[in-house]
Amino acid sequence: MKRARALVVLVVAALGAAPAAASAADPAPATPPTSSPTPAPTLPAPEPTVPDGVSAGGVDLSGATLAEAQTRLEATIGPRVRRPFVLRVGHRRFALRAKTSKLDLDALTTAKRAVRATAPGEVPVKLTHHRRAVRRWLHRVAKKVNRPARDAKIRITLRHMHVRHAKVGKALHETGLARIIDRALDDPAAAQRAYRTKLGPVYPPVNYNDIRRQYSTVITVDKAHFTLRLFKWLKISRRYSVAVGQPAYPTPSGLYSIVNKQVDPVWSVPNSPWAGELQGTTVEGGSAANPLKARWMGIVNGVGIHGTGEDASIGSAASHGCIRMHVSDVVDLYPRVPVGTPVLIK
Repeated sequence: MKRARALVVLVVAALGAAPAAASAADPAPATPPTSSPTPAPTLPAPEPTVPDGVSAGGVDLSGATLAEAQTRLEATIGPRVRRPFVLRVGHRRFALRAKTSKLDLDALTTAKRAVRATAPGEVPVKLTHHRRAVRRWLHRVAKKVNRPARDAKIRITLRHMHVRHAKVGKALHETGLARIIDRALDDPAAAQRAYRTKLGPVYPPVNYNDIRRQYSTVITVDKAHFTLRLFKWLKISRRYSVAVGQPAYPTPSGLYSIVNKQVDPVWSVPNSPWAGELQGTTVEGGSAANPLKARWMGIVNGVGIHGTGEDASIGSAASHGCIRMHVSDVVDLYPRVPVGTPVLIK
């Protein structure tokens, strides 16, 4: 009986200890971690905009962002500045295109200037072109429209002085026009990209008066008609009968000039058989043995104009190459003819 009662106590004790053991075996429940509060999202800084009242090239950019300002400038100024510059010369039209002048609109840099502006007003537009390209284009235009000047010229014949008068040319004033075009291409607000001009006068370096002065005195010697003509200021002034060279000693033909002058010239006798025993000698001026009478006007290679004591030879081919004149005629001619006077012999 006692033994049965002890078993019951043991069973009850075991049953009471089981939950406690189970409780001891189970881990303690985890405490949920403490979390920090979620930060509020960071908003991007507002994009800078163009201050109110700021414009570029006459285009209002107030309140525009950088990209908006760039787009607005390209859309408004771009087409305007890239239009060809038109130059009208008389009835002709020439177009300078943006590609030719290498024109460039930097809208981005201009927009940045507007965004950085600190006060209302205009900011400069960055607009560039190549000035050398403009001048090259102008030079090509000039070649098409210029009319060169023509100098006066003279054609000397035995009987006449034929003068072709000068002609005034016309040309573009390239330097001045280049500056005008540069200013127009540099101005983004320029409403007018065209210019009308006229050709300016170009005066020839040599005109009629220059020819008249240069040929104020001219001598012609007509060998076929044994005539010496003196022209003053392009008109006939005197005629003289002369003798010219024999067929064996012809007077040279061509355009020469008076190279020296002498009163009562000394005769340096040439080494020629016709001079006889005098060849290679010198004969004083005024000597009876000196055939060069009164005056001498040298022309070329020992040939000149001089007086002669053989009046009967005048009007014939009788000399040894020189041009003989009556003494009175050569004395009359001498002071009228300066050194350098052109002499045409034909």
